[in-house]
Amino acid sequence: MAKRIGVLTSGGDAPGMNAAIRTVVRAAIHYNMEPWAVYRGYHGLIRGEVEPLNSRSVSGIIQRGGTILKSARSDHFRTKEGQKKAAATLEENGIDSLIVIGGDGSFKGALALQELGIKIIGIPATIDNDIACTDYSIGFDTAVNTVMEAVNKIRDTASSHERVYVVEVMGRDSGYIALFSGLAGGADVILIPEVPYDMAKVCEQIQAANQKGKTYNIVMVAEGVGQPQSPTGEFLVDESPSLAIARYIQQHTGYETRITILGHIQRGGAPTVRDRLLASRLAYHAIELIYQGKSGKMVGEVDQIVRSWDLSFALAQDKQLNLDYYHLSNILSSI
Repeated sequence: MAKRIGVLTSGGDAPGMNAAIRTVVRAAIHYNMEPWAVYRGYHGLIRGEVEPLNSRSVSGIIQRGGTILKSARSDHFRTKEGQKKAAATLEENGIDSLIVIGGDGSFKGALALQELGIKIIGIPATIDNDIACTDYSIGFDTAVNTVMEAVNKIRDTASSHERVYVVEVMGRDSGYIALFSGLAGGADVILIPEVPYDMAKVCEQIQAANQKGKTYNIVMVAEGVGQPQSPTGEFLVDESPSLAIARYIQQHTGYETRITILGHIQRGGAPTVRDRLLASRLAYHAIELIYQGKSGKMVGEVDQIVRSWDLSFALAQDKQLNLDYYHLSNILSSI
């Protein structure tokens, strides 16, 4: 009997997940394995929401954002009882391997299942791009292009009204989206969790640009930058860091300031060519690993080469942001 391979998506959705699902299904069939869908992540796995897939099941999905397998949170899965129930669902349906498409939380869940005897392969998919052992995660490229397009439109209004615009993007612990989209979109100031910031210097930078003839400014802020501090070192508590930052700028520069929180539009949309190719390559390599009898691995792309690492090792590493991009953005915005 052919091996049965389950595939699920978990955590926040990311453009390109469907491209990965498509490749998992068709590559599995190529290797004479049976692909099975697990709907709604670990929540659905506990509830037995599984069914077989075929080539036509994934026809016409490569261009779609989101995930056809859906995603859901599961507090029950965090418990040993829930994990055992999820493993039992796989065993009852003859599914001996599981491909998990998601971020660090999803991978931690995968490791829990591995401890219960389930063969696991992880495919990194998160717009935050905060998974180690891969240059890029599925969904990141699409997300930064979405932000860049939004900033292009915001700039039209900012220049028309001669305002400062604070643009908040996703990135609770990672500044990848803010840094890459800010640099590509020509932001004047970029604030990320990895680099402490000084609001007095931010205001000085904005004022210096205006003195050189610039009549508007774009300040890109990752949601996880933390509350700004006053010159005396006190935190400026507000509804959100971005709102506090915007108010501080307006109060201390006199420039009319507006805030735009891009929110979940960063997760949606058709995946870019880069995300479709990345998803397809990683998913195919994941199937190869299962065919070779390997487990407990994560696939990633480093220097355009697809490799695999122990999943536990990848989770133990901190993804390092290349601060050369940050220094470059400061140079370009100061001229």
